[in-house]
Order: sequence, then structure tokens, then C-alpha cells
Amino acid sequence: MSRDDTLANLKSKFGDGFSTTAFRDNLRVIVAPEKVYDLLKCLKVECGLDMLADLSAVDYLHYPNAKDRYGIIYCLTNIATGERLIVKTFVNDPEPTVQSCFSLWKGADWMEREVYDMYGIIFDGHPDLRRILMPEEFSDFPLRKDYPLRGRAERHNFPAISRAES
Repeated sequence: MSRDDTLANLKSKFGDGFSTTAFRDNLRVIVAPEKVYDLLKCLKVECGLDMLADLSAVDYLHYPNAKDRYGIIYCLTNIATGERLIVKTFVNDPEPTVQSCFSLWKGADWMEREVYDMYGIIFDGHPDLRRILMPEEFSDFPLRKDYPLRGRAERHNFPAISRAES
């Protein structure tokens, strides 16, 4: 399916419920968080974008003209044709939440856990949403822009380090 066919399919299903931008030959679809799962499902099932190549996030705190705090980015690929598409959605504090896409792509498991661990974004419906990089006792989200550059003396959260220093 070509890029134009993909956009026509999305237009027929979602009407004006999304917008698009292009940058350096990358097409980006921007959709509200409550519609992102349905849009991703349509892209996978009907448009052939069958691989979730990446899932990440951005903290837009202090960005000029930013209306939302967090952006969630899904990079999709059609394995057969090499077509790529980026889907973006935005969530905000106090409880940044979006529906998990784990049921569409099992590979989203660790990617969603990493975004949760680093940014605190909750993926509703994820089967095992817990920290993957930081220890369970760690209480902050280190990739948030309001996290101090020198940390918060979090070494106390690492039991082995704390005991070795004693």
C-alpha cells in the first residue's frame, strides 16, 4: 500500500481525527491519545505496517510553543515494501496515560516498559508494566526535563551501593 493509499484509508476511517506533517521524507501522523490504539490497529491490519520498529517518548517541558508535556512516538514499518510511518500522540501530567499497543505488537512489551521507567508514562492494559532499567525502589523518572542534572542523591535507592559505602 502506498503512502497516499495509507492516508486515504486513515481519512476514510478517522475523518479529521488526525493531522499529518512531513519532515525529510518522513510522514508523521499526529492523533489524540484516545484514538491512537485504533489508528495503530488500522495501520497494522489494513495498511500493512506490520512492524513496530521503535516506540519512544519526548518530554517537551520548556519547549517554545509546546502545548503538551509528553510526546509518544511509534515508528512503524511495512516489512515487505519498506514503507515507514511515524505516529505521534501527546499526554500530560498528572497521570500521563495512553493505551498499550502490546496486543498489536508483542515487541512493544519492553519498549513500553522503558518509556514508563524513564518518563513515567502509563500504558494502560500493559500485562507487566514495571521498571526495566531502574531498580523498583527508584521513585523518579530520570529522562523528565525537570529531573535534576545531578540527580537527587538516588544512590540510597541502590542497596548494594549503600551497603558498600557504609
